[in-house]
Amino acid sequence: MRIDDNEGVSASSKHLVFAYYVTGHGFGHATRVVEVVRHLIAAGHDVHVVTGAPDFVFTSEIQSPRLKIRKVLLDCGAVQADALTVDRLASLEKYVETAVVPRAAILKTEVEWLHSIKADFVVSDVVPVACRAAADAGIRSVCVTNFSWDFIYAEYVMAAGYHHRSIVWQIAEDYSHCEFLIRLPGYCPMPAFRDVIDVPLVVRRLHKSRKEVRKELGIAEDVNVVILNFGGQPSGWNLKEASLPTGWLCLVCGASETQELPPNFVKLAKDAYTPDIIAASDCMLGKIGYGTVSEALSYKVPFVFVRRDYFNEEPFLRNMLEFYQCGVEMIRRDLLMGQWKPYLERAVSLKPCYEGGINGGEVAAHILQETAIGRHCASDKLSGARRLRDAIILGYQLQRVPGRDIAIPEWYSRAENELGQSAGSSPTFQVNEDNSLVESCTDDFDILQGDVQGLSDTWTFLKSLAKLDAIHDSEKSMEKKTMRERKAAGGLFNWEDEIFVARAPGRLDVMGGIADYSGSLVLQMPIREACHVALQRNHPGKHRLWKHAQARQQAKGQVATPVLQIVSYGSEISNRAPTFDMDLSDFMDGDEPISYEKARKFFAQDPAQKWAAYVAGTILVLMTELGVRFEDSLSLLVSSAVPEGKGVSSSAAVEVASMSAIAAAHGLTISPRDLAILCQKVENHIVGAPCGVMDQMTSSCGEANKLLAMICQPAEVLGLVEIPNHVRFWGIDSGIRHSVGGADYGSVRVGAYMGRKMIKSMASSILSQSVSTGNGGNPEELEDEGIELLETEASLDYLCNLSPHRYEARYADKLPDFMLGQKFIEEYSDHDDPVTVIDQKRSYSVKAPARHPIYENFRVKTFKALLTSATSDEQLTALGGLLYQCHYSYSACGLGSDGTNRLVQLVQGMQHNKSKTEDGTLYGAKITGGGSGGTVCVIGRNSLRSSQQILEIQQRYKAATGYLPLIFEGSSPGAGKFGYLRIRRRIAL
Repeated sequence: MRIDDNEGVSASSKHLVFAYYVTGHGFGHATRVVEVVRHLIAAGHDVHVVTGAPDFVFTSEIQSPRLKIRKVLLDCGAVQADALTVDRLASLEKYVETAVVPRAAILKTEVEWLHSIKADFVVSDVVPVACRAAADAGIRSVCVTNFSWDFIYAEYVMAAGYHHRSIVWQIAEDYSHCEFLIRLPGYCPMPAFRDVIDVPLVVRRLHKSRKEVRKELGIAEDVNVVILNFGGQPSGWNLKEASLPTGWLCLVCGASETQELPPNFVKLAKDAYTPDIIAASDCMLGKIGYGTVSEALSYKVPFVFVRRDYFNEEPFLRNMLEFYQCGVEMIRRDLLMGQWKPYLERAVSLKPCYEGGINGGEVAAHILQETAIGRHCASDKLSGARRLRDAIILGYQLQRVPGRDIAIPEWYSRAENELGQSAGSSPTFQVNEDNSLVESCTDDFDILQGDVQGLSDTWTFLKSLAKLDAIHDSEKSMEKKTMRERKAAGGLFNWEDEIFVARAPGRLDVMGGIADYSGSLVLQMPIREACHVALQRNHPGKHRLWKHAQARQQAKGQVATPVLQIVSYGSEISNRAPTFDMDLSDFMDGDEPISYEKARKFFAQDPAQKWAAYVAGTILVLMTELGVRFEDSLSLLVSSAVPEGKGVSSSAAVEVASMSAIAAAHGLTISPRDLAILCQKVENHIVGAPCGVMDQMTSSCGEANKLLAMICQPAEVLGLVEIPNHVRFWGIDSGIRHSVGGADYGSVRVGAYMGRKMIKSMASSILSQSVSTGNGGNPEELEDEGIELLETEASLDYLCNLSPHRYEARYADKLPDFMLGQKFIEEYSDHDDPVTVIDQKRSYSVKAPARHPIYENFRVKTFKALLTSATSDEQLTALGGLLYQCHYSYSACGLGSDGTNRLVQLVQGMQHNKSKTEDGTLYGAKITGGGSGGTVCVIGRNSLRSSQQILEIQQRYKAATGYLPLIFEGSSPGAGKFGYLRIRRRIAL
């Protein structure tokens, strides 16, 4: 369609040449660029579009000689494993291949090309290197976007490995060269940009009316129409006639020419103009992207969406959809199984209410023109950091933390008290004049069994439970900002029946850490933050089913089948689905439980719901290990104040609390130790994270203000170590996401097991060579060394059973620093670790991972002995020194991070710069848990001055990185000590 001369931005007296770079991630960017370019050309300017998208995306809308298209791909966006899942590691590796390796050549080529076309201005959506190329060419540049690749990739780096972090730094550096950001609605935090101008939605215009489109397609006005909009993906899907409600019609975008469709599905032509089709439909079913969201909002078409996992733009767009009552989330499993009806029926009942502007293309074009000719455009200053520094702090999960100095849309922000209520971190209790607690929840529930033990977070959780039936009975009482999981939780329980409540805390790794899987002694402290789980059993006939679960059972012809329904608070923070449900029969293969491997694949098929493996996996483990059979339906509400990704065992807290609640509701007597071992099986075999057992043991067996001492061979609790009154421990969060499922933790574990196998092989070789005098062996040397000692080392079950002096004397200089996986397998066959797999193409560090647990075990024993020694400054100094040694050993393994190193350095600075007149100080710090980020454990004197220094470190870290770290202080009982509560809602008379 040609552009009329009088359309869009007013013509400029100065002719300009714009170079407009378009990212290689999907068509959505290209379609919105069309709108901006269309207005620039209408104003009389030339626009050179640099893109990897097909020409027709632009030429179908703009037929003008002023449009020049140059086919070049300068970034790769996010690589998708399938229609709905991003492959994070592949995305980073593809970006390296596309934009990092050829960077010098790209910059040289682009600078020459910009000069050759005599470009006046560069626009980027949102190609990082374009901003740097413009700067090198001496040309001003501006970005137009709702997200930036430093933000997207930062979370990928946290999951895929710190060695990719230079990618994020370079992208942020490139963006910082642009003049300002034209920011679109539904935006993510973008700290790399200093100045921002906000514009309305950029939306493609309509060519035809709803009536015209329906007439051309032969669809009557009274027919409900859903447009299936997943790009080209549906060509591989099995679409079913029964998926749609009776009388509905589905228009399919991207179907292949050979694909056969049911009679109520219609293929759209490849060149169909989707904005017209969307506006003529009653709802849309697809994946979230800027284009689909902007068009759904502007045309007021309800959008049934399925999460596109690991793409961090999505949560912001999703929340905008739901804020304007335009979005319904569909579970991926129901999409693929064809259980669409309840979602579509819910969608057409919505009343979308977006009334904002939709002329963002015109507004952006005007800003670009005015800026290019030298006129000033007012911008809104951001107070965030200009670029990333030495800590990667831009991950999605970090943006909602109080104190984060980044502008976030008002409609997305969550009040601190809301988060506190959901997490149980804001106690709601009163204090009498004598400072005794007033139990404020006794009017809501009868506690039939158990004791709250004065825990304020448990009272808060019970209070939040009491409010749920009011939410269910009267949605009018809900504010717009109420989180979706609370609505789901409102209908979860039958209030006349009993509910079981369990509680399990997270843990602070004081000493031991990653040495646990090598058999070390560990010292762990249960923290104040905990996970609560409320559970109710119901006969399947009485169970309240969610609509899509009910539709699933009806489709299977099932009646009153036991179902598991879970609601998890905190989904908004961690970008996961807030609910999960399944038929419990899915855990059975005939008369036997399904295998752990099959269960792992079951949960992994939908990453947005993979979190449910930590909860539902406890059921399968009880079925498999203890022979428990579940005949009733189960409803679980999970509310955890243990923050995820901080290295304080959020997953163990969820597992232990879930299994404790299930065991209580079914009358199972499981010792805290056995329960912890069962929970480890959940994480190792169903979740697929190769963790040791110390996290679950601390969460289950720990006690408040004591360190749990345990030898991990596999889980022998030695007892509880009192923390002396003059000693105190803190945890400080670095802001860098930690995951025991991440590649670095696993590779270090593999290296440690490789080292053990090599040591065993060396000991066996010495024995075999020495027992025979015929091959040069020396019997006297063997006698000095000890046959029994070598035999023990030849059958070494845990690395930590090898003493440091023995390691240094016999094996240290023989272990390689690194070894290729393939070479190891050729020489040693296997590393004998049941929960990790060797990648033959990967080179593993061996010496440092093998050395760490041997020395760490010695350090932990020394630390435990020192805790009970005479109180002195030397005692604290020695304890702190052991923490420092542990920290640097982590770094030698490759599990350090810039953020945790900075925190340790800040503690050292406080320690060595102390005034002689001050009686309180800090003495040591170390990275904790799986490393590669997470939390630092700090030891200090139990005094007001030490607490003040912790707060000072918190502020100094924020000043350096822009991130205000969480502080963990205080302790609480483990699940075994807490027991469980059996409660019933008190009916008001």
